[in-house]
Amino acid sequence: MTTRMRAISQRGYGGPDVLEAVESAVPTPGPGEALVRVHAAGVNPADGKMRSGLVRRAGDPPFTLGIDVSGVVAAVGEGTARFRPGDEVYGCAFPPRGSYAEYAVAPVEALAAVPAGMDHVDAAALPVAALTAWRALARVADVGAGQRVLVHAAAGGLGHLAVQIAKARGAYVVGTARRDGHAFLRGLGADELIDYTTADFAAAVRDIDVVLDPISDAYGPRSLDTLAPGGLLVDVRGTGPDRTAVREQAEARGLRFAESGFTPSGADLEEVTALVERGSLRAAVAHVLPLAEAAKAHELSETGRVKGKIVLVP
Repeated sequence: MTTRMRAISQRGYGGPDVLEAVESAVPTPGPGEALVRVHAAGVNPADGKMRSGLVRRAGDPPFTLGIDVSGVVAAVGEGTARFRPGDEVYGCAFPPRGSYAEYAVAPVEALAAVPAGMDHVDAAALPVAALTAWRALARVADVGAGQRVLVHAAAGGLGHLAVQIAKARGAYVVGTARRDGHAFLRGLGADELIDYTTADFAAAVRDIDVVLDPISDAYGPRSLDTLAPGGLLVDVRGTGPDRTAVREQAEARGLRFAESGFTPSGADLEEVTALVERGSLRAAVAHVLPLAEAAKAHELSETGRVKGKIVLVP
């Protein structure tokens, strides 16, 4: 196997232009890890936060971004039996040895077999967004049949998956999105849509059981107005503003508030796989770009106007 690879790296924090193509050594998997020959890497908002320095979980530059990964196992670390070379897998790698590369190392517990019939591009669009949505709706909110669920930013990478997951669990789904995303969302099963540029969702919808909020800021307090008594607001933005005020407002009104984030889990990813294989969940891929155009992918992502996901291919 080759010992060198192409990867995207950065020597400092900044805008998309800090991303550059480099040649580096192929990483070596340790115990409990797999080396994955990357066929596709998903782009997430978290990648931009790490690139800019807003989130510094990858340590100081240089590092390689990318969490979403789909590809073929090239090697496994000592004592690793869950996967073997040649297996097609998808899941999560982690910077500084991220998936914007020809090879990435990933914990085997953060991987699952690629869903039957799904290609690597579509698989790479799923892990972070689908796991975030699934955990919030299934584990935290335990959404069930007949409940009313409001999904903010419904046409986005996370939102469009949340719409489908809530529908698969039997919910009536309301989404907020610009008008040009409504047909797309109706095709995914959304029951009711609100154009947030022309209507105030807080005044337009009531009796919601669960709100999924990836935006936070003012959306939190405004979303409380939509909830039925005892309803739940789940904030999935991750790093962001202090939620103390909205939590206190929820408690004062007899409502519930929870924060839920991305948790890498191969077991949870298998639940996502089951939804895919039942035909209840699919990833919408808006753009597929060469790895060398990672900076362009970040520019597109940061417009906030992408319907679905952006995927890089080596």
